[in-house]
Amino acid sequence: MSHGRVSTFAFHSPFAMDVTVAALRSGQWPLLDYLDELEAHFAVREPEVQAFVPEDGRFARLRREAEQLLAAYPEPEERPLLFGLPVGVKDIFHAAGFTTRAGCQLPPALLQGEEGPVVSRLRAAGALILGKTITTEFAYFAPGPTRNPHNPAHTPGGSSSGSAAAVGAGLCLLALGTQTIGSINRPAAYCGVVGYKPSHERLSRGGVIPLSPSCDHVGFFTLDVDGAALAAQVLLGDWQETAVARPPVFGIPQGPYLERASAEGLAHFQVTCQRLTTAGYTVKSVPAMPDFADIYARHNQIVAAEAAQIHAGWYGDYAALYHPKTAELIERGQTVTAEQLATALHGRQELRAELYRLMDQEGIDLWLSPPAVGAAPAGLDSTGDPVMNLPWTHSGLPTLSLPAGMNAAGLPLGLQLAGRYGEDERLFAWAAQIAKVIRAEG
Repeated sequence: MSHGRVSTFAFHSPFAMDVTVAALRSGQWPLLDYLDELEAHFAVREPEVQAFVPEDGRFARLRREAEQLLAAYPEPEERPLLFGLPVGVKDIFHAAGFTTRAGCQLPPALLQGEEGPVVSRLRAAGALILGKTITTEFAYFAPGPTRNPHNPAHTPGGSSSGSAAAVGAGLCLLALGTQTIGSINRPAAYCGVVGYKPSHERLSRGGVIPLSPSCDHVGFFTLDVDGAALAAQVLLGDWQETAVARPPVFGIPQGPYLERASAEGLAHFQVTCQRLTTAGYTVKSVPAMPDFADIYARHNQIVAAEAAQIHAGWYGDYAALYHPKTAELIERGQTVTAEQLATALHGRQELRAELYRLMDQEGIDLWLSPPAVGAAPAGLDSTGDPVMNLPWTHSGLPTLSLPAGMNAAGLPLGLQLAGRYGEDERLFAWAAQIAKVIRAEG
């Protein structure tokens, strides 16, 4: 890989993240060569996808930071785990040297804050910040300019629109996101990548502009499960590598929740589950969440109430600068009483307990569900429906969205896995096996 030469293979069919970081650490792929190739790919794909907040001199800055990194770690064996890996950071995360705009029109001076531990851990592991990725306004529903990397006429999902699209387009191999309803798992499915939403609070929310602290989860996107596991090892300070001695037993939550999927989404989900059954896995259909309408209502009530609290000062002064979708959320939240909010918050634990009861009763290890109602819808005015992610976010359970093939129009479809709270490592260990099966015919 000579300096300045573009490798078609490297970025049109990106190397796996673990392979790439090993090559960068060892020097087999010289870091400055890598940045040259990334810049050439970025010049082709970014104008179409629009995953990143614009930045003048992006690659000149990256080369300066790369030179500093090379000077700090001249010996390959001393280089940290993510040495030289460019990463995307959703623009509600504060990152030193970058302005946080949160996809909104408010004066940026209002929004700035200290860099949190998740971004700092990436830097400490040797990662380079490729840039801020586009977010919907304050991580709610008002979309930005980002387009689906598989078809620019379709949404990439949201609110972590830019992060999912950036990984899907090969602009970076790791990008940070957040999920308050379905902002990681849904765009991951739409963009054909892996999306990881940890157990609630497993990754720190420090240094992130909140939407609903009780529901906000910090997570990330990668191309594959191995890359996600590598990122988890870096970002989750208490990560414990876990081996699983047996295959998991899967549960399908039958009932009004699953019925929210579209005909296409449900048909694909059934085919994917059949692949797992054919491969020897046990898949059980279990009646679950008969009160899904109540779960749905109380989750959205929490988000609205807490968003109104978070934005009380800003909205009082700058209401005219908010997108109508965000304004509606805040004004709806202003009508929620303290008693109503307390009742809704209690429901999170009730749902988790009920899901655990079913898992224990039926011997279920992981729940299976569609990560979105179907493939990414056409148009950019909406980021799609997050309903298929909502109960797992509400209960705080760890989830992974895995790519699981394409529809007839060439748009990605996926599979969503949910495990027990705090058992993210077991979820990953099983997901590595499952990913091979569900992509086999994709």
